[in-house]
Amino acid sequence: MKRIHVEVVSAESAILSADGELIVLPGAQGDIGVMAGHSPLMAQLRPGELRVVQPDRQEAIYYVSGGFCEIQPTLVTVLADTVKRAEAIDRARVEQARAHAREMLDRGVVGIDYAEARAELARALAQLRVLEDLEHRRQRRKPR
Repeated sequence: MKRIHVEVVSAESAILSADGELIVLPGAQGDIGVMAGHSPLMAQLRPGELRVVQPDRQEAIYYVSGGFCEIQPTLVTVLADTVKRAEAIDRARVEQARAHAREMLDRGVVGIDYAEARAELARALAQLRVLEDLEHRRQRRKPR
């Protein structure tokens, strides 16, 4: 199967440069699956899971905070503020962020505080979904 190269860059540094058979991105309008030969496309990303399916069927799973991607037939470039390997996500910290955001929203904050609380909640929920997906994938791989 043909491979496509993916470059993932965050505000801090280059995170990933790898080849894969399939790249799955969290597009603002829904997930985007990309294989070699994909039509050129630029898209906005929402907070969520970035998956790189490698030739050996292993998957590299990352959380992206949103951003943009450029898709070319042989290259996917992802630009995001924050990118983390799924394994590096601290569940306790994410749960705390989710609780804080919900508390702010329950208090009825308005204006910029409301927008910040909604964004914090969206990021926390997206990270929790990435962790849950990672755990689900690990359970499927365990021999029975």
